[in-house]
Amino acid sequence: MLSLERTIINRKEPMQLKKNNIKLFSYILSVKSILLIFVGVLIPFLSVACTQSVNVVHVAGKQSNDLYQILDKHNQIETILYDSPMKAAKQAAAGDALMIFADEYPAKRAELSAEFFSIVREKKLRVYLEYPSFLPDVELGKTVKADLERAVVNSSFFGGMPDSLDVLSINGLHYIPTNISESYIVAAKVAGFDKAVYGLPEKTIPVLFELPGYPVLVSTTNLSNMVRGRYAPQKAWTGVWNSILEYVLPENSFVGLEWKPEIQAAFEKTEELPTQYQMNSIEKGADWFFSSKMLVHESLEDTLEIMKDAGNWMLDWNASIPVGDGKNGVFECVFSRIDEKGSQPIGIVRRGDCNAETAMALACAGNVLKKPEYSRIAENILDFYLFESDAMKGEYGNPTHGAYGLIPWGISNFAWYRASYGDDNARFLLGALTTSALTGSDRWDNLLMKSLIALHRTTGKSGFRGSRIDVPDFEKNGWEHYYEKDTKYYSPHFEAYVWACMLWAYHKTGDQIFLERTEKAIKETMHKYPEKWQWTNGIAQEKARMLLPLAWLVRVKDTPENREMLYTVVNDLLKLQDTCGAIREELGNLEMGKYPPPQNNEAYGTAEAPLIAQNGDKVSDLLYTTNFAFLGLHEAYYATNDPKIKAAVDKLAEFLCRIQVVSEKHPEINGGWMRAFDFGRYEHWGSNADLGWGAWAIESGWTQGWIVSILALREQNTSIWDLTSNSKVKQHYKGLKKQMLTGVK
Repeated sequence: MLSLERTIINRKEPMQLKKNNIKLFSYILSVKSILLIFVGVLIPFLSVACTQSVNVVHVAGKQSNDLYQILDKHNQIETILYDSPMKAAKQAAAGDALMIFADEYPAKRAELSAEFFSIVREKKLRVYLEYPSFLPDVELGKTVKADLERAVVNSSFFGGMPDSLDVLSINGLHYIPTNISESYIVAAKVAGFDKAVYGLPEKTIPVLFELPGYPVLVSTTNLSNMVRGRYAPQKAWTGVWNSILEYVLPENSFVGLEWKPEIQAAFEKTEELPTQYQMNSIEKGADWFFSSKMLVHESLEDTLEIMKDAGNWMLDWNASIPVGDGKNGVFECVFSRIDEKGSQPIGIVRRGDCNAETAMALACAGNVLKKPEYSRIAENILDFYLFESDAMKGEYGNPTHGAYGLIPWGISNFAWYRASYGDDNARFLLGALTTSALTGSDRWDNLLMKSLIALHRTTGKSGFRGSRIDVPDFEKNGWEHYYEKDTKYYSPHFEAYVWACMLWAYHKTGDQIFLERTEKAIKETMHKYPEKWQWTNGIAQEKARMLLPLAWLVRVKDTPENREMLYTVVNDLLKLQDTCGAIREELGNLEMGKYPPPQNNEAYGTAEAPLIAQNGDKVSDLLYTTNFAFLGLHEAYYATNDPKIKAAVDKLAEFLCRIQVVSEKHPEINGGWMRAFDFGRYEHWGSNADLGWGAWAIESGWTQGWIVSILALREQNTSIWDLTSNSKVKQHYKGLKKQMLTGVK
């Protein structure tokens, strides 16, 4: 026992020693670790401190300047602000960085002199300056306001970000012509989505260049107020400014510049959404009609007449513009034109479709948000257009005229009044019928039934109407000419919503005349799908528009053939849906395109155009495609009860709620949906080639009206078809048919 006990004790002693050694070793390691951590923290701190003392930038400009604000907050850059370039140059030490900003651009140039440049050369200052009043040995012309020119990178100066031929936006561009031949950035009229796809034209304007004989970068415009000017794309402009800073601070290193743009998407691509995100989006979307000043106030009427007489169709937005109550109708849009302050003007045309679609959006939003005042405004809008305005008077109100019962394109002048587009007329009806159902009012039913018959009797024997028929055409031909004509036009953009209205009219009246021609035209169009389709701004939008009549055809005749046609288009459209929910824009065969992308630089900005240059560009079009895909898929789900379609609609709804514009600085766009969204860059970007409705436009009806409405219908768990099922328009049909379709069986 003793021997065994001794053995055990003897074994404990070396174990205890080992434990003590381990404790000592651990202690030494912990001390070393603390020292290493301390050194690891201290060295970067000292490095930053040293860097901060080296990266001095002398700035001549105002404290409110965007770039100054960014530099001043940067923890590796020390800024010293002066009120004149000369003071800054005199105070700077040899080799220092100096930046001259033109804060009164475009009214006033940065004041420079020969003496200033002598100091720069003598001290070997590294300089960036913009919009100068003087440059040594360089001719400076009178300031020019750009028209269609965009900024294009013309060198490898920026290290590939941005790259050569990349396109940049300088909104509200004013530039000074010079005799400089080589420039890192030029302004030029170029076609392309984000690159000048046809290269640079012969004529280019220098925008950013190095001054010969001096360590000076010169901009012939203002680049430093890029935040308030909403220059884009964001990543490209970050690269531009990082390269300029590297030029004026060549021996130093610093973390790149960052800034928050004045307009953003409501949520990031993968950000977790709040529970009530859809309701919040509806509320903000409805509020946009007020903050954007879309509702015309009666006090503006005289001003609007003066503007129209002068050929001016854009009203500069400002906070003091009064907001109407619907009794004077609705403006068309916020235009895509962005000035140097980042503001966008109001398009003052009063269109029929936009009025009815806005009424629908406010009625839908008012219903789910429990805001009865929205519904009253919606009723006022329809009363204005159908009863108070000239829309349904004159030729359109004359029972003996061929245009009788149709709804004119617009009422702002005769060019708008004379035109009757079938698709615009149809969307007026869809908006008005939905508004009627939500408000419970039937006072517009007679006019709406009349318009349904008018659309039918101006549709040809094969069920196609064509794009538009003008008042003078009716005076020459009468309506019977178009009813008996064998028109063929495989363009869902113009035909599909007329077909949807005819199917709705058939369902309400039971009269086969609304179904027969429509069914024939739909089947013939699908037989030509998609190679023979005439597309307008892209083939994706034609697919999106075709969904609604196909869904409603299933409603009235649920056959395997009709379902197959619907699923053919649904499945092809969903091939364009990104994982984030976006519908990617797509072009068809160019020879079938009415408005293809510009085919050369000269064509840029001369006609309507897509947002993309080629298939694969990651852009959603919320004016022509995504908005109508949202409507069509929504109605297709309720027609089929297919969970696959519902999942696609859910993804699309989430995407739309994410990309809704947020901008405290710009109420005219806050809560809106712009035409273009680049879901690759995840910012509002696209080719601005369209002559009228560019990348940053917000259409009150086509875009805002439909998105708000479908989001609200989702909250009510209903469709337009079901919501309007109790319409009483049929009570007016017998008398109107006798009046308008005399002799038609």
